[in-house]
Amino acid sequence: MKVLFDHPIPFLLSHGGCRGQIQQTKAALEKLGVEVDYLRWWEDSQPADVIHYFGRPSVLYVQHAQGKHYKVVMADLLGALGARTKPARMMQKTVKLAAQSLVSETLTVRLHWECFRIVDACVALTTWEAQLMREMFDAPAARVHCVPNGVESVFLDSQPAARGRWLVCTATITSIKRTLELAEAAAAARTPVWIIGRPFAESDPYAVRFTQVVRKHPEFVRYEGAVSDRGKLAKIYREARGFVLLSALESLSLSALEAAACECPLLLSNLPWARCTFGTKATYCPVGTKAGTAAALRRFYDEAPSLPLPPRPLSWLEVGERLRKLYRSLGKGG
Repeated sequence: MKVLFDHPIPFLLSHGGCRGQIQQTKAALEKLGVEVDYLRWWEDSQPADVIHYFGRPSVLYVQHAQGKHYKVVMADLLGALGARTKPARMMQKTVKLAAQSLVSETLTVRLHWECFRIVDACVALTTWEAQLMREMFDAPAARVHCVPNGVESVFLDSQPAARGRWLVCTATITSIKRTLELAEAAAAARTPVWIIGRPFAESDPYAVRFTQVVRKHPEFVRYEGAVSDRGKLAKIYREARGFVLLSALESLSLSALEAAACECPLLLSNLPWARCTFGTKATYCPVGTKAGTAAALRRFYDEAPSLPLPPRPLSWLEVGERLRKLYRSLGKGG
C-alpha cells in the first residue's frame, strides 16, 4: 500500500501542531510497513492508493483524485467551529442550508462543504469533531472515523520526578493560544507560570505585548523561547507543578497530550474538545475575564498536587495502526 500526504500550507511557512502531526504520522506508518510520500504537485504521475489530505481540499481536488482512482481521506480541523456556542453553530447551519438553496453553486463550492459528503473517509481527532462533521456538514456516519493524535515515546516512557514550583504552558505565542492573557493572569494571581514557545513573527504586536508582560513580571512569568530537545521537554513536564493551556480554540492539543503522558495535572479551557478527551481527569477554566482566569489559575496551582492524573494518550505507533486499518478498509492495497 502507498499513501500520499498533502497539506495546503508549506512547512517553511508554518510551525506548530499540524506540522508535528503530519511528520509523526508519516514516521509511524512507515514503521508499520506503509509506504508514505508527500504529494508532489509538479509531477504528472505519482502512483499510490490513497491521498490523505490534512485540511479541507476543494471539491474539484477530490473529484479529480477519485477520477484517477485514488481514495481520498480528509483530516480537517474544526477547532474554531467546535469552540462556538450551540446557537452560533445552529445559525451557521441555517446560513449554510440557505446558501445552498439560494446562492449559485459556483460560489458555495468555494467553501468546500461538499467535501465532507464525497470523500472516501473523514478523520476527526475527537468524538466532538466527528459529531460536528456529521451534524454540520452531513458527512455520512459510516465514513467518519475518530483517530486522535499520538505522543512520542520520549514522553510516554519518561520517569517520574519531583514536582517543582512552576506551572508550564507550551504553546505558540499567539492570540488563539491566549498566551498573553495567561501571562497577565499569572502576574495578577502571583502564580509562577513558565511559558514555552515562540511567535510566528517577533514583530507581531501580540508577541510584543507578551514580551512586555514577561519583562515586567519575571518573578511570576518565565519565558525563554521554545525548547526543541524532546527529552528536555519531557523532563520539564515531569518536574512541572501542572500544565496550563487556556486557548480560545483547539482541535486536539499535542502539548496537552504530551503533558498527560508525563502524568502532569491539566488546566484547560472549558471547551468540548478538552472535556471529551480528558473528562473528569482535568481541571477546566472558562474562556473569560482576566480576573476569572487569574482566580482559576491560582486555585489550580494550590490544588495541583492532589488532582487526578490524566489518562494515558495513544502512541504514534498506535495511531498509525488505526490509520493503516482505515486505509485497508477503503479497498485499495494490502
